[in-house]
Amino acid sequence: MLTGTRVYREELSPVTFLERAGDVYGDRVAVVDGAQQFSYRAWRGRARRLASALRLAGLRKDDRVAFLALNSEPLLLAHFGVPQAGGILVAINTRLAAGDVQYIVEHSGATLLCYSPELAPHVAAVPAAVRRLELGPAFERFLESGGEDPVEPWIEDEEEVLAIDYTSGTTGRPKGVMYTHRGAYLNALAMMIEHKIDRASRYLWTLPMFHCNGWTFPWGLPAVGAASVCIPRIEPQEVWRLFEEDGITHFCAAPTVLTMLANHPAAHRLTRSIRVMTAGAPPSPTIIARMGELNFELEHVYGLTESYGPFTINVEPPHAAALDAEERARLKARQGVPHVTAGWQRVVDDEMRDVPADGRTLGEVVYRGNVVAKGYFGQPDVTDQAFRGGWFHTGDLGVMHPDGQIELRDRKKDIIISGGENISTIAVEQAVASHPAVLECAVIGVPDDRWGEVPKAFVTLKPGCEATPEDIIGHCRSRLAGFQCPKAVEFGDLPRTSTGKIQKFVLREREWKGRAKRIN
Repeated sequence: MLTGTRVYREELSPVTFLERAGDVYGDRVAVVDGAQQFSYRAWRGRARRLASALRLAGLRKDDRVAFLALNSEPLLLAHFGVPQAGGILVAINTRLAAGDVQYIVEHSGATLLCYSPELAPHVAAVPAAVRRLELGPAFERFLESGGEDPVEPWIEDEEEVLAIDYTSGTTGRPKGVMYTHRGAYLNALAMMIEHKIDRASRYLWTLPMFHCNGWTFPWGLPAVGAASVCIPRIEPQEVWRLFEEDGITHFCAAPTVLTMLANHPAAHRLTRSIRVMTAGAPPSPTIIARMGELNFELEHVYGLTESYGPFTINVEPPHAAALDAEERARLKARQGVPHVTAGWQRVVDDEMRDVPADGRTLGEVVYRGNVVAKGYFGQPDVTDQAFRGGWFHTGDLGVMHPDGQIELRDRKKDIIISGGENISTIAVEQAVASHPAVLECAVIGVPDDRWGEVPKAFVTLKPGCEATPEDIIGHCRSRLAGFQCPKAVEFGDLPRTSTGKIQKFVLREREWKGRAKRIN
């Protein structure tokens, strides 16, 4: 939207990407969802229909519209139609319990909730005053009430809120993170650049679209004219079929998903390479190396809900190709540098002083810049605390390497202090994960009468594989200092959050039960 007579400026909004794509890439495939397929020209028409239908239904500027939906064309469409109408999109985690869904709808003040039929039980607790719209025939009839003419934009400032994304709420009620039109625009372009996506690309939706708005990929793909291939859930056999038969070139996934794919019976080396971007937890060098063996080109990124998803990207040094696979994977496990539009990062001590860039001194990772969220919806005090000192505090502990790349070592609450020595649980987890029988693992500090606390590993073994605690501990001794090795190993399934992250706090609560403090 032009501002006054300033012909040199237009407020940035990712909505414009689809408007342009309808002309520039009109005949190219925009979205594939099962048997449905839409060209960019047709899909732009659907976005305009959604926007105009919302306005006809009474939507006012900045009204919140919630979607509780599996990965699908309607949820992808909502990323354009809702903000184009002047509303704010609230994409809700589909793995949440009904009570959490109710809380998010009420806290955000959403006036309309669209949902996948399979998720109907999850909306049962939502107040009756909130209008419901089931995706499917009812949603299509709703679109028919709108028109395909251009929709007059209501945006006046690119820093207006575009979407509210709720954190997983593992330590309390979910917090609503506010994304702006400007931030989403810039992050979306960066994802296309960093993931090397262009008009010939076919992107597979293995990443939940509700998770940081799919790391802003819903907005970025139309910017370059790439095709979206939607799947409602990850079924490894089907994903491997799509890799081979559907021309998939790119996808994003957490390390847990990569582990699932890499260890599935259908796993095999691809005849052509596919690019994958991973984040959500620090990937071990083991899974990084394994993905390389399968002919995946892996990009390791790191960020949080508060940074629109990825903020940093691991950039390999020029000499990386000459390194052996193990050393190259070790370097690839670092979280890296700010991506092309992100901003700035530091690793600081408790007084906000930069720690030495020596790859050893721990500090907290802090951010500022274009893709730091505007704040927490309705929680100014929480926002002020997170932004203290003029930087966003991630709560993650890491080191700064001499080349400017950061490497995470722990969450503040996960650091193990054993006999006065700091132990990185990530380092221990990487050692455990390198055992050939290990599928996944988590390491926490558990109480010890002599050392205060010591590492304990919780391990899930690969199907058909066997190992004893002594096998795992002995394996770690060849890779870690003695004090860093786990003193105990427990086998079984690992507790997870609704977004698939391992819930270390559940393990910690169990191990420290009955003690007044969880630190010795």
